[in-house]
Amino acid sequence: MSTAALTLDQDVWKPKFNPWLIAVVVALGAFMEVLDTSIANVALPYMAGSLAASNDQSTWVLTSYLVSNAIVLPISGWIAVRFGRKRFFMSCLAVFTVSSLLCGVAPNLGFLLLFRVLQGAGGGGLQPMAQAILADTFPPHQRGLAFALYGITAVMAPTIGPTLGGWITFNYSWRWIFYINIPVGIVTWLLVRRFVEDPPYLKRLKAAGVKLDYIGIALLAIGVGALQILLDKGQEDDWFGSNFITTLVIVSSACLISLVIWEWFHKSPIIDVRLFKAFNFASANVMMFMLGILLFSSLVLMPQFLQSLLGYTSQLAGLALSAGGLILLFEMPVIGQLTRKIHARRLIAFGWLALSVAMFYSTRRIDLQLSFTAATWLRIAQVIGLGFLFVPINLAAYVGIPPEKNNAVAGIVNFMRNMGSSVGTSLVTTVIARRSQFHQLRLVEQARVDNPNFVNTVQGLTRHFANAGMGRHEASATAYASIYRSVQAQAASMAYIDTFMVLSVCAAVMFCVSFFLKKNDLGGGATIVE
Repeated sequence: MSTAALTLDQDVWKPKFNPWLIAVVVALGAFMEVLDTSIANVALPYMAGSLAASNDQSTWVLTSYLVSNAIVLPISGWIAVRFGRKRFFMSCLAVFTVSSLLCGVAPNLGFLLLFRVLQGAGGGGLQPMAQAILADTFPPHQRGLAFALYGITAVMAPTIGPTLGGWITFNYSWRWIFYINIPVGIVTWLLVRRFVEDPPYLKRLKAAGVKLDYIGIALLAIGVGALQILLDKGQEDDWFGSNFITTLVIVSSACLISLVIWEWFHKSPIIDVRLFKAFNFASANVMMFMLGILLFSSLVLMPQFLQSLLGYTSQLAGLALSAGGLILLFEMPVIGQLTRKIHARRLIAFGWLALSVAMFYSTRRIDLQLSFTAATWLRIAQVIGLGFLFVPINLAAYVGIPPEKNNAVAGIVNFMRNMGSSVGTSLVTTVIARRSQFHQLRLVEQARVDNPNFVNTVQGLTRHFANAGMGRHEASATAYASIYRSVQAQAASMAYIDTFMVLSVCAAVMFCVSFFLKKNDLGGGATIVE
């Protein structure tokens, strides 16, 4: 069937049930999966103690999930065409739910890692298929609002994940962070079975049949798997100082480059890399990748700063972030409405500008005297721009793309955002570690006996501790230790400032790129108007 006929068929087709009912159902499945990418973070020490494993070994609980998840994401569109999108979505829900139960009852770390791989594979299809279902279910003039609902799940879930995970683990057991998926998964599966259906064009594509690309699947699995592991373990193993990480870089680079070349010339590719010939699609994916970096970088930076330097508990740090989540909850629907009146590229430009200004503002506000109220307002400033990015970037990705490519578009866009989140987390960890060392060396240079300020500080602290009942030598040693701790804290604080500055520059670059995007029609459709 021709592209024109498919497009006409899609314009005529309407789902049997209310589109908003379908939207809530599929968004629930996506929310459950996105939540699981972050909810286990704070429970790792408890898992390690319960399963007689080291803290380093327990981090594979996260890595194993992310690897299998990243492999499935980009090929989810191909799988949906081959087996049917509804069937694939229901299969993903079933695998995710069953593997959640298995994770909860895992007797040791080996079994837990195996079940996390299964859970990641099941969850890999939930995000892109939810977005593709929304793109097909809603008419063009309502697509912005539909993506706003999806955006709430994609942005809110990582925000509340660590706080919810910490609360569940502290009050019950780490196993319950997996058990809570079971009732949600069962209910969602039943609702999807009842309300979701495949559009006619997808049924025809499925009937036409798709050949299995074994080489493409092998290159993708090895390349993405190696990339995800090196991003997760790079800083821990000193990057290129480790033969293991160096090997992973070589393997992932060779496989991913070969994958692009192979898929470009393959007649039935598992990843439609030719979509990147469309400038808007390519630009939107770059922006979604950068959005993943900035979103997850800030999600890592703020709670880490509050907990490691200001002594906040995980729950208190989560509360400081929660106000930002509430802002997004109200902001997303408003942005969805604005997409019907303002071109997506203008909203995107404003979003990047707001994000760049917020990150720069963070460099001026971050210090060791930051109050809870100030941290809350700082987080609100950081998230305001995010609402202006997620929905419009998704709309921009569909400009000029025929409906039969919706599944492929959703899979690639979500893959880019997830890879951005992995890169962002790795980037933050590395920059903070390296810049902390740099600033600490600079500060220690001032700790000399010929520096009167340093000598006076040591003498003052020594007298203070001596008056508290310590002996002379003990008071002197404690004074030096206190100064060293202060130097470490100051160095780390300056490293956070440097990291926010890097994020501000990245957002500023994306602000300039946004003006090169083509306009979408104001109904939210995928037609080029200039």
